[in-house]
Amino acid sequence: MRPVNRALRARPIALVGLMGVGKTTVGRRLSRRLGVPFYDSDEQIEEASGRTVAGYFRDHGEADFRAGERRVIERILDGSPLILATGGGAFIPEDTRQILKDNALTVWLKGDFETIMERVSRKDTRPLLQVENPRAKMQELMDHRYPIYAEAHITVPIAKGPHIRTVNKVIRYVERYYKAQNKSQTSGATASSNNAERIAK
Repeated sequence: MRPVNRALRARPIALVGLMGVGKTTVGRRLSRRLGVPFYDSDEQIEEASGRTVAGYFRDHGEADFRAGERRVIERILDGSPLILATGGGAFIPEDTRQILKDNALTVWLKGDFETIMERVSRKDTRPLLQVENPRAKMQELMDHRYPIYAEAHITVPIAKGPHIRTVNKVIRYVERYYKAQNKSQTSGATASSNNAERIAK
């Protein structure tokens, strides 16, 4: 069994990052590849509220949306193996970020400015970009959010071209992460054993 499959049986994977990096598409393909359920927090919010994300933002404001988002994420992350794609701002509030970090392996899909702008320009459904200067707003979001996204357990630069390339990168990075964790634990156990032997002598 591949290390990433073993890991998923113990801990879900949550994809975080700015709008346009492909969290939903990558998440769906990743879930199929690994044979675990997929959830999109925005889709779950829309299903529960009967409103679109844009409509929720417009009628209730961002604070109410973030509170609902936190409740949805907390419900989804019940310990079962799954892939969760979060909304672009989900990882920013400290309480929601802590829920994600405590209950999932968080993976930041990191994109560069031009790639993200090219992708988000294909849709006009992004509430935070309904402004006079979307490029300036995007730069503002990146400046504010990137240091926070960097708190995720793993950072994966998104690949150019088809999303499947990013799916493959996520799998490689997760495997690498768990191999490093296992190596660290093994080294720690060996060191403790050696220390115990020295003390016994």
